Amino acid sequence: MKLESVDFTSADLQSFLDELVDHERKGLVSRLEAASARLARLTPRITKASGEGAWSDHEVLAHIAVLSKFYGVLVHKISGGQMQELNLLQNVNLRDVAGQQMAELEPAELLRLVKIDHERTLKTLRTAAPADLRRMARLEDGTTMSAIDVARLPLISHLELHLVQLEESLGA
Repeated sequence: MKLESVDFTSADLQSFLDELVDHERKGLVSRLEAASARLARLTPRITKASGEGAWSDHEVLAHIAVLSKFYGVLVHKISGGQMQELNLLQNVNLRDVAGQQMAELEPAELLRLVKIDHERTLKTLRTAAPADLRRMARLEDGTTMSAIDVARLPLISHLELHLVQLEESLGA
């Protein structure tokens, strides 16, 4: 096997990282598209109702609308270099207020809004340069998250967990 590391430069490393991010991006695009399709299949079965204690299916859908917009905007702003500081805890505290407002909407309207936000995020994921998706924002505890980390974890993985919750609740 030929040893490559002796000639490996910083530029080679950046190119390699970009290649990995590009691969990750394609997977995230597929996951978000699939999650959107799953949600579209589930939404017609969701009725507008509030839950006692635990969230109702409608409230979960409203929460999905909030997280889809919020984390999608973060992916866009971080990758575009418009955001370098991120206070997730403060924004999580605002989530419930936004969720209550969204829960006033009918399920079909919530789905329409989610689709718009997912399309916007998909466009960012498809068109941002890999180096832009690797841009970081510092969290309140001093750790950092890249734009692609935000897409993968609080947006897509979070969405997928709620889809499982809805599928189980709806018997899908």
